[in-house]
Amino acid sequence: MTNEKLTKEDIREFQILEHNMHHILMQKQAVQIELSETVNALNELEKASGEVYRVMGQVMMRADKASLRKELEEKKRVLELKMGAIEKQENIFEMKAEQLRKSHEQKVK
Repeated sequence: MTNEKLTKEDIREFQILEHNMHHILMQKQAVQIELSETVNALNELEKASGEVYRVMGQVMMRADKASLRKELEEKKRVLELKMGAIEKQENIFEMKAEQLRKSHEQKVK
């Protein structure tokens, strides 16, 4: 009965870990998309000559190119920090999963 209980606990822990991994991967994907869009916006801003515009809600407004670049660069920096934190969390979850797998293998033997 003890082995069965430990196995049920292991399965439950694996399920929680799997749920957490799924959640973190969805967050990572969202940040990757936003980061990609920000980098593309920066690239397009550099190519732009003359007036530049920003979309605010459903309104397009003229913007200062330098301040818009600064804002996009800051957004990019923040997103890169978020990506780093997400990747650290992802690595922690992967290590926990590996530890659980090894622990389960030892219990089965």
